[in-house]
Amino acid sequence: MSGTVKHARLESQSARARLKRGRQPHWQALVEGRLHLGWQCWKGEPVGRWLLRRYVGDGKYRVQALGRADDAARADGADVLSFEQAKAKAHAMVASPNGNGNDPIVRLTVRQAMHRYIDYKHQKGQPVGDLISRCKVHIIPTLGDLVVSELSAEQLRRWLATMAAAPAQRRAKGSRPQFRPEPATDEGHRQRRASANRVLTMFKAALNHTYDEGHVASRDAWGRRLAPFEKVEVARVRYLTVAEAERLINACEPDFRSLVRAGLETGCRYGELIRLEVCDLNPDAATLAIRQSKSGKPRHVVLTEEGAAFFRQQTAGRSGHELMFRHGDGGAWKTSEQARPMKETCERAEIKPTISFHILRHTWASLAVMNGTPLLVVAKNLGHADTRMVEKHYGHLAPSFIADAIRAGAPRYRVKAVKRLVPLR
Repeated sequence: MSGTVKHARLESQSARARLKRGRQPHWQALVEGRLHLGWQCWKGEPVGRWLLRRYVGDGKYRVQALGRADDAARADGADVLSFEQAKAKAHAMVASPNGNGNDPIVRLTVRQAMHRYIDYKHQKGQPVGDLISRCKVHIIPTLGDLVVSELSAEQLRRWLATMAAAPAQRRAKGSRPQFRPEPATDEGHRQRRASANRVLTMFKAALNHTYDEGHVASRDAWGRRLAPFEKVEVARVRYLTVAEAERLINACEPDFRSLVRAGLETGCRYGELIRLEVCDLNPDAATLAIRQSKSGKPRHVVLTEEGAAFFRQQTAGRSGHELMFRHGDGGAWKTSEQARPMKETCERAEIKPTISFHILRHTWASLAVMNGTPLLVVAKNLGHADTRMVEKHYGHLAPSFIADAIRAGAPRYRVKAVKRLVPLR
């Protein structure tokens, strides 16, 4: 059976002006527990919109948009509706033979919603490569043809669980997808659930964009009832010691050595480094300008004296708009071209297990935190908006009064190792 809602005063402009603005609509019952008229207005917006909510059984509602409210313009009975006009239209829609009358909701599919969201992010100058690849693999094949307004929380929970249980895909070779072995350990299952959470975050962002643009009247299906997997984001951060970093640099081929050294000196991503131009170095301020980042926001990376000297040497006598890092033959480094040389370098340097280029970023951050650099400073240099990601991955490495107190006051047992002891079989 449907529940009751708090009755809101919606009859006049002055009454609606006193209501809280945001995502959550305010409802007034037309038929108690079955039919409600709602008013929704975003923060900072002068005009709200009318919504119709109908109980469809099994504890579920269907929400439809009716039109704009007469909050700032005179009602015309078509595009702009007064309270009485919205109420009359709601009853007319319920009484129509097909149950919806002139339903203004566009039957937008998930495929169309994802394409709209990708275009939106691209127009804002934000990177969309990862979004596009995950969308093609995890979202479109299963959900692409479904109508967004008809999605259910149960349906999306099954999709999320299936995605988390499936083996990870390898980089495609040809047209047929290839898969890694199914996860067999707790760590393997954690990684798949964490990956599913990342896809879910992207999917929810796309659906929320569709809702914000007014193409869908409700986001109940993917709101609070569709929760991500819990306690799966605590990953073990791999980083190199200073000795390992030195071995890695010494084992590199000359052109790749410059890239590796740059990663260790800045904590920048591979994609950020290969786009750097000579003019991005400010030798006087000892900073590096990252004009295009993963978040789409530019930043300035502060260099140490050693790092600044390396970049000055790297750019000396070169024209400003020349790429800072190139192959030995003068060609530009391309996307994902770092994987093979990194694997070969790790083998020569005896770095086990083999690391990816991204571990250089973890190395810079981990060593900086352990040396006492404030988490906020590390976050800013890495390009994070706040310290949450840094605290999550590196916070345990930071010097703290708890660690100092335990190491100073915890018991010492003074146990001496006896070399002659042989363990019992």
